[in-house]
Amino acid sequence: MEGRPRRSALYMPGSNTRALEKAKAIPADALIFDLEDAVAPDAKIQAREQVCAAVKEGGYGGREVVIRVNALETPWGAQDIIAACEAAPDAILVPKVIHSGDIISAAKLLQSVHAPEKVRLWAMMETPMAILNARTIAATAVYKDNRLSCLVMGTNDLIKESRARALHDRFAVVPWLAMTLVAARAYKLDIIDGVYNDFRDEVGLRDECERGRILGMDGKTLIHPSQVGPCNEIFSPTQEEVDWSRQVIDAFGQPENEKKGVIVVDGHMVERLHFAMAQRTVAIAEQIRQMEKACG
Repeated sequence: MEGRPRRSALYMPGSNTRALEKAKAIPADALIFDLEDAVAPDAKIQAREQVCAAVKEGGYGGREVVIRVNALETPWGAQDIIAACEAAPDAILVPKVIHSGDIISAAKLLQSVHAPEKVRLWAMMETPMAILNARTIAATAVYKDNRLSCLVMGTNDLIKESRARALHDRFAVVPWLAMTLVAARAYKLDIIDGVYNDFRDEVGLRDECERGRILGMDGKTLIHPSQVGPCNEIFSPTQEEVDWSRQVIDAFGQPENEKKGVIVVDGHMVERLHFAMAQRTVAIAEQIRQMEKACG
């Protein structure tokens, strides 16, 4: 796994130049500049130009910059990807992914324009067919040329297309989240939960973040800057988790334990898999510390 903090991924409308500038001061781990749902058809081209100019200009610090393009089958999709490749964000978010071919097609387009190596692909999982095909979509990550690094849940669209009820306990949504999460982990991908629509309801947001973290999500997509703080707090490793992880790393680092598969740490049986988990926890915590320091 890449081991990069993706606790909060904030959607920003690509047609709003003020929002693109304001994003430079928002402490989200990832900024998703949206050319799709947040932009009216007659503003698509202008939004593309604004977003690509903003990405080229930079100034977003250590935040991960992502451009959500329009679907390839739309009149704007292919040109969105070509322009995004030239701007060189950290990732391009492909919407309406329904099968592995959608990722492969996007990846081939990146290859055809010689996109910088750092540009990754993220996949929006927002249709019933995407959930049914989650394994084969995630499996495209096996091939490096496909550049897939993250799955993003589009829960609003899933609720609409399934005719489920959007209740606060997300009774209908959890199975879709769990299916996609297992597929992501099987192919060493990150996965980010869907949005919480009532941005004035911090209690509800916190509850949904907590449930998402328990399930195994790496973070959550957000629709308002006010949601960033609570989301970052909940998806960050706790000090207790970091301290324990350092203990595990130190223990496996002892000469007598270097070749052991299982050791005892503070009365607990610990395996090599816990060592790998501990390394990731400490790495994420250190990156968060550096990002917070950079943001002042």
